[in-house]
Amino acid sequence: MIQIFTTGGTIDKIYFDANSEFEISESLVPELLAESNIHQGYRLQGLLRKDSLEMTDEDRVLVHDAIAACDSNRILITHGTDTMAETAQALSPLSDKTIVLTGAMQPARMRRSDAVFNIGYAWAALQLLPPGVYIAMNGEVFEAGAVRKNLKAQRFERT
Repeated sequence: MIQIFTTGGTIDKIYFDANSEFEISESLVPELLAESNIHQGYRLQGLLRKDSLEMTDEDRVLVHDAIAACDSNRILITHGTDTMAETAQALSPLSDKTIVLTGAMQPARMRRSDAVFNIGYAWAALQLLPPGVYIAMNGEVFEAGAVRKNLKAQRFERT
């Protein structure tokens, strides 16, 4: 059984106007999985509903502790992209589980979002990777501690 934790981020954002006012809404992860024809084999729990730029060290401890207490050995986390690498690094001590973080550069509610692909890709990676902490974004897998977000290029890359 795969445990999915949601923390917010762009994947779950709703924009209200042209000035980019937004809020993090209920997660669309169940809909994204269903769109990928994944209907079972997971449990879903919302931990946070934050933009990742607003995540604190205390939030990362909350995520860490939820994973440590979880009985599943395969964990998928949806997370905002701006601080995903920092959270992955903070989870590195949990090396006895396979943990994959993913998100989206565009909200799942937008027509041209990368959310469905990233969720499906992370789902597959989670089942194939050995224990460790990884980021799965846009068709690549990166190990925690060896990745950064390139803001200008809007992609992740190895460090």
